[in-house]
Amino acid sequence: MPVIRILPHASLCPEGAQFEAQPGVSVCEALLEHGIEIEHACEMSCACTTCHVVVKQGYGSLGELDEIEEDLLDKAWGLTPTSRLSCQAMVSDQDVTIEIPKYTINHAREEH
Repeated sequence: MPVIRILPHASLCPEGAQFEAQPGVSVCEALLEHGIEIEHACEMSCACTTCHVVVKQGYGSLGELDEIEEDLLDKAWGLTPTSRLSCQAMVSDQDVTIEIPKYTINHAREEH
């Protein structure tokens, strides 16, 4: 089974994480199943950018971006050429390393 590696994130996984994931599940689902509480304000329906991740290794294995995901990513904080919405990035048979950005655009969760 492929391995997902998560680089350290101050609040979600300070030590980083690594686990095996089933091919065919989304990166978002795999993170949640392993206790990494990544935001997903739209309930993984590809309607927001709160589950945005930066893929550091294995980008090509996560399938093609569709036009909706590309348009939404334009609004994501910290966009890079290897950004994906984790709810749309499907695990295949290759290992993946991801970074969860420090911030998201989620006005409902922001602390004021």
